[in-house]
Amino acid sequence: MTDEAQRFTTMYDQCRQRVWAYVVAQAGRQVADEVVSETFAIAWRRFDDVPDPALPWLLVVARNVLRDTIRAEARRESLAAELRGWTEGDPAEHVTERLAVLKAVAAMSEEDRELLLLVAWHGLGPREAARVVGCSQATFRVRLHRARKRLAQAMKAAPAARRPSRVPDLSEEWS
Repeated sequence: MTDEAQRFTTMYDQCRQRVWAYVVAQAGRQVADEVVSETFAIAWRRFDDVPDPALPWLLVVARNVLRDTIRAEARRESLAAELRGWTEGDPAEHVTERLAVLKAVAAMSEEDRELLLLVAWHGLGPREAARVVGCSQATFRVRLHRARKRLAQAMKAAPAARRPSRVPDLSEEWS
């Protein structure tokens, strides 16, 4: 084992329980293992930045990871609630075509759904949307094109009773 690996293992052995206890006190046992794992993964990647003593630095990292985890979960829950509202909402929303589209979008991967919603719901252009997802404009266009194809395929694969009479036009506005 290298000296660096041995130093990391020693730090891990000395601090893991205290970092875990901190996270449990903040958010409970359900998220503690994941947050602690991510905290030590960050510590490994940035091992040269870890001061001595390491515990305060590790607790700051754990706090940030926990904050990010809570924010991500809140975003997922908010989007899931919004999508449920779209599909379970008032009777006017129970038009077959609209339901089929909404259910297909709700069943898509989080990444595909985000791309489609950035463009269709939030009205962003490719430059702005690419900035949001952290990729180049060209990469965004390719991802959006693929997401639209997957949506069209999902719409065509819907059971006949829920299949819309036509698949919405998913052609890209920007080529």
